[in-house]
Amino acid sequence: MITGSARRDALLLWLGSRAGLVMATLLGVTFHEYLNRWRQWDAGLFVTIAQHGYDGDPNKPTDAGLPAFFPGLPLLLRLTHLVVPDWTASGLLVSLVAGAVAMVALARLAEFEGASGWIAVLGLLLFPTAVFLMAGYSESLFLAFAIPAWLAARQGRWPLAAALAAGASCVRITGLFLALALVVEFVAGGSPVRRAGWLVVPFAPLAAYSYYHFTRSGDWLAWKHAQEAGWGREMVWPWEAWRTTWQSATGTDDFAVAFRMEIAGAVIALAALAWLLLQRRWSELAYTGLQAGALMTSAYYLSIPRSLLLWFPLWVALARLATVRRWVIVVYALLAGPLMVLDAARFLSGAWAG
Repeated sequence: MITGSARRDALLLWLGSRAGLVMATLLGVTFHEYLNRWRQWDAGLFVTIAQHGYDGDPNKPTDAGLPAFFPGLPLLLRLTHLVVPDWTASGLLVSLVAGAVAMVALARLAEFEGASGWIAVLGLLLFPTAVFLMAGYSESLFLAFAIPAWLAARQGRWPLAAALAAGASCVRITGLFLALALVVEFVAGGSPVRRAGWLVVPFAPLAAYSYYHFTRSGDWLAWKHAQEAGWGREMVWPWEAWRTTWQSATGTDDFAVAFRMEIAGAVIALAALAWLLLQRRWSELAYTGLQAGALMTSAYYLSIPRSLLLWFPLWVALARLATVRRWVIVVYALLAGPLMVLDAARFLSGAWAG
């Protein structure tokens, strides 16, 4: 049964943890300097798209990687900017509100699955790359659509699930994996065939975004080719991706630390996939496995730890385990918490953090 206390606990954990992060990072700097600290890496690219569109800033060289970012967050940034003058502050506000929605939904999903909701939320918030849930990135906004969509699907509410999943598809290419996983959930759950038409809805934004770029450049797969042009993420055999990442991780520069994080993330991902396979949770395995396949056949591992934030089945699985063995969440918190603080410091200093 989903309780009101689960919603309350989720909001308290989210707002409390974000307030703590604000206090820890605001000390000793002006508010303007504080906002600049958050405009790192992709956060700045989302703002560029919101300001200038996919052609980028006309006063700067063309950025071929911009089409890799789906339009959901930039559009919401433009709307928020109507009332919030600073673009970075707009991104932080969007993530704050979306994150609150996502945490409540995660708690509800965990309780629906028979676990403690607060444990699932705490597990996610303590994960080393959790700083991206607060930054002007798309993770919180995606989860605000994806987790309620999954809960609605598990409850057999397919029109709502399809509409919410369509929202997720506007935010990230991960919406494709969510849409495919919903098909598996529909089939595995034995849902009425007359509702199968709803499964098409989450694919519509993906098709629309591809068509938009086709009209601009004649390229139906502009988002994929932008990944290749901007970050060199071409598809290779899994062992080639592993070899390249391992060689980079054994270096001595600052990026070696980031590649070690990528390898650790890959190990966690494979362990989670094995667990879902053993539990025969086929739809959740489809959602996470498709992501893992895409990430681990890239030219090198990139953003695997950050992508794990989107693996809500992982956090529900952690909650199921820790609900009956409370020592699990204690050990997890002791290990993950300090790493989360260190990764947040890396991000705010401008270092690559996932």
